[in-house]
Amino acid sequence: MKKLLLIIFVLKSIIIVSQESNKFDFSIIKNNIRLNYIEIDQPNLILRGYQLKPKMGLMGLNYNITLNNWLYTGVGIHAAVRGDQGGLFTLGINLGINKRIYKNLYFDANMHFGGGGGFRSLVNGGGIMYPKIGLQYKTNSFSFGAQYGYVNFFTGIQKGDNISFFIEIPSTLIAGKYKDANKVYNISDKKLYKRPAVKNAQLITFDYFFPIGSSRNDGNGDFLNTTPLRNTLYLIGFEYQKYIKENTFLYVHTDTMYGGLVSGFMDLFFGIGQNFINTNYFNLYGKAGIGAAGGRIFPEGGLTAYPSVGIDYKFSDKFSLNGHAGFHRAIGGTFEAYTLGFSLKYFGLSGGFTQPFSKKRVEKISMKGVKIAVENQTYFNVARENIKDTNLQLIAVKPYFDINHRFYLSAEASFAYEGGSGGYAHGMFLPGVKSNTFLNNKLSMFAEFGFGVAGGARVDTGEGVVIRPVAGLNFHLNKNLNLTVSGGQLIATAGNVNSTNLNIGLSYGLSILKIKNKL
Repeated sequence: MKKLLLIIFVLKSIIIVSQESNKFDFSIIKNNIRLNYIEIDQPNLILRGYQLKPKMGLMGLNYNITLNNWLYTGVGIHAAVRGDQGGLFTLGINLGINKRIYKNLYFDANMHFGGGGGFRSLVNGGGIMYPKIGLQYKTNSFSFGAQYGYVNFFTGIQKGDNISFFIEIPSTLIAGKYKDANKVYNISDKKLYKRPAVKNAQLITFDYFFPIGSSRNDGNGDFLNTTPLRNTLYLIGFEYQKYIKENTFLYVHTDTMYGGLVSGFMDLFFGIGQNFINTNYFNLYGKAGIGAAGGRIFPEGGLTAYPSVGIDYKFSDKFSLNGHAGFHRAIGGTFEAYTLGFSLKYFGLSGGFTQPFSKKRVEKISMKGVKIAVENQTYFNVARENIKDTNLQLIAVKPYFDINHRFYLSAEASFAYEGGSGGYAHGMFLPGVKSNTFLNNKLSMFAEFGFGVAGGARVDTGEGVVIRPVAGLNFHLNKNLNLTVSGGQLIATAGNVNSTNLNIGLSYGLSILKIKNKL
């Protein structure tokens, strides 16, 4: 499996550097969001006296980038929304073919490789391969299709063929070369620069869930011995918002728990929001989200609704503090909770040359360095609860955001795919520092200090808070593509995990256009 993963990494990286740039040295990158639904048969098993439901439904959220006129790659996450495995999540990479057959009808085939899981006894290590093949019908604003595929948790017994359905929303992104990061351009005299920027926001969230009603825990794995759940749950999350109108936005949101129960609860939502009152200092809004949630609670399908309201206090042109409240409710399940929280929000205008709604021209744009990395991570002698320690293999997806030429902020999502702990995952923020290049610009060094939340599959992280210092080398294959090798130490602050870590991966960099004007 490691060889397959490496082949996919190399193929993806070799092709992506060949994207054609226009004469102004900007690239137009085609990308899309694909939502799919999959249903598979479940093994006919009784787990600790609990009979599995016969089918499980998975929701998929994929972000894909077109490499040329027939090949694409991307990242996908799947989550259980039907059956009794709420809390099953997977993360992986996609490699696919999309070729026109006749007019708007296209042939589409792809492979998804990753890690994750729900009931560990079904997925064992957590590795998943999902090949599929089918047809797609495209219009200018959206497309839809159907595929035949085979979901295979190849380290366990959970697998099955299926027919899946998807819808896809295309878009484009204007970006420059990574070498131009941190540069500022005066564009006021260039009439050809007319593309509007996209207004977006990124949030780091802290939430408190107050379970009510029939909410129950998982009985520590014994589903016949559950008890009412009344503990306050503590969650940390991330949210991305994209404005489609001046006061209307789409969003994707994910949380993971770090206190209140043994770690393992996660959620993933996408939805729509509306600003009702928007002034220079305050913004009152409402949101409605649908998605998946579960882990460490009584088995249920996972499909969850999450409406909320909030208020922003804008203390600068780019940042605001946010307070919000909502209601988290499993659809067809037992878990429900009132929620309160706060967040730090960053606003930006990126990917274009004019104001997004007024179309007002701007005088300057800056180029912000961004990288995306995919890594194979090995953790040695990972402590587990009441079972033998193990070595874990994880697949990780890691975006980087340059603060300046020296400092950066990265985030990381990693899911186990080998080692007998399928369902283990962690999410981290990793502030970092990098050196100048040396040895004929072929090498550079970096160091990061990661902090975040980890848990699942009886890995002994306690309530889930972990830290991970990392140091490593970048081998610069060209100006945009790096081979990265690093080592670190994963430490659970309230558990017994204290594991040495080795990471090998590839990163690809570009620079995103940022409007310098105020929002």
